[in-house]
Amino acid sequence: MAQTFTRIAATTVALLPLMMPLSAQALDEAQKKELGAFIREYLLENPQVLIEAQQALQERQETARLEQAKSAVAGNTETIFKSSHDVSIGNVDGDVTVVEFFDYNCGYCRRAHADMEAVLEQDKNIRYVLKEFPILGPDSEAAHKVSDAVKKIAPEKYGDFFRAMMTAEGRASEESAIEIAASLGIKEEAIRAKMSESPNAASVEETYKLAASLGITGTPSYVIGDELLPGAVGAETLSAKLENVRSCGQASC
Repeated sequence: MAQTFTRIAATTVALLPLMMPLSAQALDEAQKKELGAFIREYLLENPQVLIEAQQALQERQETARLEQAKSAVAGNTETIFKSSHDVSIGNVDGDVTVVEFFDYNCGYCRRAHADMEAVLEQDKNIRYVLKEFPILGPDSEAAHKVSDAVKKIAPEKYGDFFRAMMTAEGRASEESAIEIAASLGIKEEAIRAKMSESPNAASVEETYKLAASLGITGTPSYVIGDELLPGAVGAETLSAKLENVRSCGQASC
């Protein structure tokens, strides 16, 4: 009898995250207590079962998250890949596109910048779309306002500005952004005039709404093909996803 209940307990525990709740009337009080005691004993002797169950739950949740993100990407392709607010660098006529949501003060973005540069250096047929996503406080918001002005005044210099900002030491701010823009020959007076005349509110609002729709909560986050890739995923993963889009039209073939 004890062995039977132990097997039942083991099976029940392993399948708990996957099972519909049993009716409260399925067992009488004595049976509930006896089964509960055996389940407790089994868990104490086999605590790894709880870890395995938690892992199974996390995998299921991650699968659901990825499917939801894929659906959101499909529903927002124009805004993701063709927004009038964005500037493309790399090969603007490239046969594949990577979109990055970034903040100039994001340490992970700065470290991941080298990965993306390596990908662009190796593959000259990539269109690289930059989604300015200032989420790290007032300094970030101010730096991105300057960045937006640079984008509008001298779009041909935006790539150099972006790279200089991502590799500069210290925290990005309005002052540091204007200094970098000035080093590229863009006058401070012109930047401040453009910031006043044409603020980046519409661009930021569009990106915030898009990020919310895609479930993006941090930077960097990438969109390649039909997939969202949150975090600094590395050059190898970025390259593999882009090659998949070329070969089968999807980020995962």
